[in-house]
Amino acid sequence: MAQSKSINLALQGGGAHGAVSWGVADRILEDPRFDIDAISGSSAGAVNAAAVAYGLHVGGKEGARASLETLWREVSKAGQAFSPVRANPFPSLFGKDIVNAVSYQMFDSVTRTFSPYQLNPFGFNPLRDILEACIDFESLQKCDVTKLFLSATNVRTGKVHVFETKDATVDAVCASTCLPFLFKAVEINGEHYWDGGYMGNPVLFPFFYEAGSADVVIVHVNPIERDEVPITAPDIMNRVNEVTFNSSLLRELRAISFVHKLLDDGWLKDEYRDRLRDIRIHSVRSDKALVDYDISSKFRTDWAFLTDLRDKGRDIAAAWIDDHVDKIGVESSVDLRAMFDGGPN
Repeated sequence: MAQSKSINLALQGGGAHGAVSWGVADRILEDPRFDIDAISGSSAGAVNAAAVAYGLHVGGKEGARASLETLWREVSKAGQAFSPVRANPFPSLFGKDIVNAVSYQMFDSVTRTFSPYQLNPFGFNPLRDILEACIDFESLQKCDVTKLFLSATNVRTGKVHVFETKDATVDAVCASTCLPFLFKAVEINGEHYWDGGYMGNPVLFPFFYEAGSADVVIVHVNPIERDEVPITAPDIMNRVNEVTFNSSLLRELRAISFVHKLLDDGWLKDEYRDRLRDIRIHSVRSDKALVDYDISSKFRTDWAFLTDLRDKGRDIAAAWIDDHVDKIGVESSVDLRAMFDGGPN
């Protein structure tokens, strides 16, 4: 039997679209050729990351797969009870997209007018109950089979904060998923946090210093590129969100690309080369499967929708594995400068 390949898994956030990452992770966990050395996640990616790490800790790879499915089932159940957004019941009259539903239009309007401190003063968040029911965080903090990095945005400093395995609590995950127009900032040790996607979606730098593997597999949820210029108000807002939530990742990829150039072009003296780590980047572009979904679909939680996204994620991961598995441990499977950096203007 061939030796397994150790990878770091970096999971983007994107609300219900995180179900695609569930499918990608599920397919990777199913493959005996992969071991997950470390996991980084932001927002919905943090939820997935915590579920994977906990499942690996208590039940190995099958435990991680089961943990993911249990968590997303609970998300679906809670969504049917608490989600303010409902699918359009008359698609033939108003179109099939949920953005046309009156419930979404009302929800969007209200959250732009009133803050969560007015609408939700007691900080009700059904995700907290789901996480506490599905993950034993006290046990998770003792996990030694993989390393966990959950990012949140410090409201005061505007900087990313990374919660490591020993700091993994329900508050840390809720901080990483805290959309400021829906929930009050999450307070942890006197600091207040918003969604991690603003400053790290997901963060990669902990892998450079804390992980044993040099292979980083990024699971993209937010489309990086779109061919058409948005012209409607919802489409413009959607694109603004995508650009914002991808910006921190692109900055990190630009830095990695620069380090690659330093190493490849021999710009460093031999005595300094060992100080820079040659990180291999791999990209699972599940964002392309989501390019036709509008922003409101990130709030859909019906089980058929979530499992359809999961299955899309599994198919995308299977195709990526077929094309790139031989490059793990050898070289990057993406051209950073061509795909993400773009070089100087």
